[in-house]
Amino acid sequence: MRAFVRDRVLPNARAWNEAGHFPSGIAGELARLGLFGLAVPPEHGGAGLDALTTALIVEELGAGDGSVALTVAAHNSLCLGHLLVAASEEQRRRWLPALASGERIGAWGLTEPGSGSDAAAARTRAERRGNDWVLNGSKQFITNASIAGFYLIVASTGERALSAFGVVAGTPGIRAGKPEVKMGLHASDTAPLAIEDLRVADEDRIGAEGNAFEDVKKVLDKGRIGIGALALGLGRAALDVATAYARERTQFGRPIGDFELVRAHLVRARTELEAARLLVHRAARLADAGRRFRREASMAKLYASEAASRAATASLQVLGGYGYMRDQPVERIVRDARLMEIGEGTSEIQRVVIARDLLRAS
Repeated sequence: MRAFVRDRVLPNARAWNEAGHFPSGIAGELARLGLFGLAVPPEHGGAGLDALTTALIVEELGAGDGSVALTVAAHNSLCLGHLLVAASEEQRRRWLPALASGERIGAWGLTEPGSGSDAAAARTRAERRGNDWVLNGSKQFITNASIAGFYLIVASTGERALSAFGVVAGTPGIRAGKPEVKMGLHASDTAPLAIEDLRVADEDRIGAEGNAFEDVKKVLDKGRIGIGALALGLGRAALDVATAYARERTQFGRPIGDFELVRAHLVRARTELEAARLLVHRAARLADAGRRFRREASMAKLYASEAASRAATASLQVLGGYGYMRDQPVERIVRDARLMEIGEGTSEIQRVVIARDLLRAS
């Protein structure tokens, strides 16, 4: 994974981000490495990897390019993650092989214009019509929306009751809108979804009717491990650039790495990232052991995302004016890392989850 990132991702990351869209040419290479089916069981065409190994892979991708890493993470952790949590065996046989092979990229439709952190307040409605469901509504900030071959859509089927549905791209009634122009992660596709009289067979409903919110929470628990790992990769990449620069750049006749204030930036960032890695790996090991890990996943995501932002900002400061230039990777990483504190549950929501769990446990 590290060799692939060194040879194929790092040399192209700046051009991909300047182009402003997902580099479709890399998808085949990602697929050949098995990166579109990380946790999918081998009998359905995947690699069958555990959460810890998946976290290591996502960290390495994040160290190369946050956009590519987010594309892979959203496909695996969110879309495939929901299928692995709640899909029937028949649904797995139908959908997983094409997703695991990279033939279809997956998107997870949860967030809406009026329901982000409060996911249960979704206004996209699914109404029963005989043996079918008809969906109407909209989704916002959906990663992979424009490039997806499969959508997993979460819709309201009652008062704060959610149900999930699998939809193959091209089905009449669902279309991606104009891709969003974002602060960072320019090569990761993000777009709204318009859902108008989308007819879905009941056999494509995923999990128990009205119970999808419980499944969503399980999906997000695993996804937060992935975002924590991605944040680690971003922070590590920025810090590696700053550390090398501090050895080479001279001022007042000395390498700037000799000055205590520069060293303080590097030491704090490295220490925080190492601590964050331990939190991410602990959550992953708990998940792999089949133990409860919700609090630990939120702690890992909270600390790693904020540590990565601090590391990226500190690295830019060490580089000074050079760090502010668009041809330097640290400038891109500062922007990319900021989303890690927002996506898959903001830092504020992570604190709510952790506090609830702590108080319940006491």
